[in-house]
Amino acid sequence: MAYDHYIAICKPLHYGSLLGSRACAQMAAAAWGSGFLQAVLHIANVFSLPLCQGNSLSQFFCEIPQILKLSCTDLYIREVQLTTVTAFLFGGCFVFIVLSYVQIFRAVLRMPSEQGRQKAFSTCLPHLAVVFLFLSTVIFAHLKPPSISFPSLDVVLAFLYLVVPPVVNPFIYSMRNKEIKVAMWKVMTGCFSSAIYCLPSSLNHS
Repeated sequence: MAYDHYIAICKPLHYGSLLGSRACAQMAAAAWGSGFLQAVLHIANVFSLPLCQGNSLSQFFCEIPQILKLSCTDLYIREVQLTTVTAFLFGGCFVFIVLSYVQIFRAVLRMPSEQGRQKAFSTCLPHLAVVFLFLSTVIFAHLKPPSISFPSLDVVLAFLYLVVPPVVNPFIYSMRNKEIKVAMWKVMTGCFSSAIYCLPSSLNHS
């Protein structure tokens, strides 16, 4: 999305040529490939751990840091090192996003129209906020020292980087579309009308 915003704002006349279906497929393949490679490395390392601290996790899914707490071998240190390397690799993506938005903000600030600047900022800032929320919470969750690891904190952090971004993203990227707004309004009014229509009958039955 950072690259999409960069091309749309900084090079709008070249949008079709720079961000065609081939470029989108290549970026999607790179994202999926790097994610798959990271998952394979972590899973291979975790499955090599002998677990001797029970089988109860203080989490609502099998998260790697929680599984590592059940280990009693030095392979824990190897997993922490692998996580650190992964964090630096994904830090490169974060640097790319930041540099893209620096160029975007420079282009936006040079716009003569204040309405155009407000529209560009309102489009870019929510995406940047979600990216920052995801990266900051996931890095902190995986690299924080064991001394500040509490079950409630781990659950809150996992909720912030696993649940919040996927829930918020559709609203950020779709609710500016007029057709989607109209469709959502029809659904909401339809549900409201149905609830009002069914309310008297349910009261009569009671």
